[in-house]
Amino acid sequence: MATRGRPRKFDPDTALRQALILFWERGYEGTSLSDLAEAMGIASASIYACFGSKENLFRQVMALYGTTSGESPRRALREQPSARGAIEAMLRATADEITRPDTPTGCMLILTALTGPVENRGVREFLAALRRNMHDTIRDRLDRGITDGDLTTPPARLDAIARYYTTVVEGLSVQARDGATRDELEEIIACATAAWDPLVAAPPTSSSGLKPPPSGTSDPVPAPVNAA
Repeated sequence: MATRGRPRKFDPDTALRQALILFWERGYEGTSLSDLAEAMGIASASIYACFGSKENLFRQVMALYGTTSGESPRRALREQPSARGAIEAMLRATADEITRPDTPTGCMLILTALTGPVENRGVREFLAALRRNMHDTIRDRLDRGITDGDLTTPPARLDAIARYYTTVVEGLSVQARDGATRDELEEIIACATAAWDPLVAAPPTSSSGLKPPPSGTSDPVPAPVNAA
């Protein structure tokens, strides 16, 4: 008869949530195995036994983050009936999540591992892929706006618009981590939503969406944007 292993003396789901908060607060590089063991209330050996490694634990933490704090902005994109309403709701849902009093400020996806030693390159590439997915999700919602008929922007322009609003989302996170309040983030959102009409109305003037440079210059200059 096979010998049964000793039952775990901790709840893996609870331990995963404790690890999430620690990674969120300190980042991937700033969180050691001993820090995790203390926060999760288990031995380092149990982390390896249950989660495989620090990196595997982190990947599971990010999956949990995506279905909890990271879900609200995506749900806003899905559920709002118009493309403009979806973008506005996404920005506000993001601001709500990254300024909650019961969690660390800022977006874990944006802040947790932008730089680090070469041995952690896999973690950085993993997070970069998740951030690219955020851009793709916004782009898909803009495409849906064209299909639904509430957006008439040339398709070639949509990638730049998606990158703009992805950048706004990322900037909100940095602002929140640096101490910006929810009201201050709302001012940024108001500026970003005010840019919607000129962004979706401006036709691309080159493959990059930039106005060709004047004669005698080498760098392109942004095309002027009229107030809505």
